[in-house]
Amino acid sequence: MSTELILRIATIDDLDYVEKIFKNAIEVMDSNGINQWDNIYPTKEILKEDILKGEMFLGVVDNKMACAFVLNSDYDEEYINGNWKYRNESFSIVHRLCVNPDFQNQGIGTQSMILIEKMLRKDGIESIRLDAFSLNPAALRLYEKIGYVRVGEANWRKGLFYLYEKKI
Repeated sequence: MSTELILRIATIDDLDYVEKIFKNAIEVMDSNGINQWDNIYPTKEILKEDILKGEMFLGVVDNKMACAFVLNSDYDEEYINGNWKYRNESFSIVHRLCVNPDFQNQGIGTQSMILIEKMLRKDGIESIRLDAFSLNPAALRLYEKIGYVRVGEANWRKGLFYLYEKKI
């Protein structure tokens, strides 16, 4: 099986499968004691809005949906807690990176972030910001392994999240 990841913008026809991937990922996270997402967030309506705004992307391997994520410049007020190093530069924020459980532990998260960085660099974006649940060790390892620096913390409904940034 090829593991070449190709990114594309999600369409409304993808919504049901995207929702299924998120639900399956939530089950896997729950079974691993990671209580990050639930039936309150992210909802199908949130995922639909992401798609309709043209902000949801899919990572596809062999015509199968391997991951989904959102790219935009929207952030919650808690991002004010970040000690952002690249304040004067254009940035994009990665939200809701979700790897299909069928593709987990195959480097899809890393590949997707590398492709995101390349895509944004081409668009003139100079840095990426994101947040990661403090109790999700796989996500924390992923971001730190590829050069994201923790610049702050935010508290949301599910607990403590770390704010990360990387110049690309």
